[in-house]
Amino acid sequence: MGEIFKIRKSGRAWYGESIGILILNAGYPCIPGNVGNATTFPFPVRYKMVREASIERLLHRQDRSLLKPFIDAARELQQEGVRAVTGACGFMALFQREIAEALEIPVFLSSLLQIPFIRQTLKQDQAIGVITADASALTDDHFAAVGVTPEIPLVIAGMEGQTEFKEAILEEKGTLDSDRIQAEVVQVAGEMVQKHSKIGAILLECSDLPPYAHAVQQTTGLPVYDFTTMIGHVHSALVRTSFQGFI
Repeated sequence: MGEIFKIRKSGRAWYGESIGILILNAGYPCIPGNVGNATTFPFPVRYKMVREASIERLLHRQDRSLLKPFIDAARELQQEGVRAVTGACGFMALFQREIAEALEIPVFLSSLLQIPFIRQTLKQDQAIGVITADASALTDDHFAAVGVTPEIPLVIAGMEGQTEFKEAILEEKGTLDSDRIQAEVVQVAGEMVQKHSKIGAILLECSDLPPYAHAVQQTTGLPVYDFTTMIGHVHSALVRTSFQGFI
């Protein structure tokens, strides 16, 4: 006989989405590799836009009044049956603790959550290079909210001075030249490791940067972490499969 299944939650009419993704109300193309593109993942995901959360309000104003809309959207994803909720902007770190407390399922809003793990993989004298959308907007509050303590050595480089990234992503001009952004990210990464020889790994904070992780790794030769490494890791813990093989 086959397995007997039962409804997990009343009112559900679809199944099979392990990861729910909170996404900003932003206007630019999300190419494959971007967290905002569902084809980035080899498993189904479910999106929920936080309509009140613009780039301006989250990154530059760090508007704490966004907490309620974020919690409401995360609870909707939970009710819709996802097994965990992630974000699509590393700056969502501001609300990591509050949203984790508000939900009954795991919450991992920011790629910055990986920093304590990465730290344990490196030598004591090595640092983690963080490439962020806007270094001027990334504060101690973001790091503290995800458990990144001051003694963890970080080298932070921002993309806010790169023309195509700034205009396409931060200013939402409506078009995006991916080749130009790749060249900009590679330049930032290359300059960062040249100036700081003790960098042992790179973390891409921004959810728009994973499409260029391969190019960054080819340039630097270092491990490169981003939203996709984090989301894939959590998914693998949520949806375990049996091992196949022989002895």
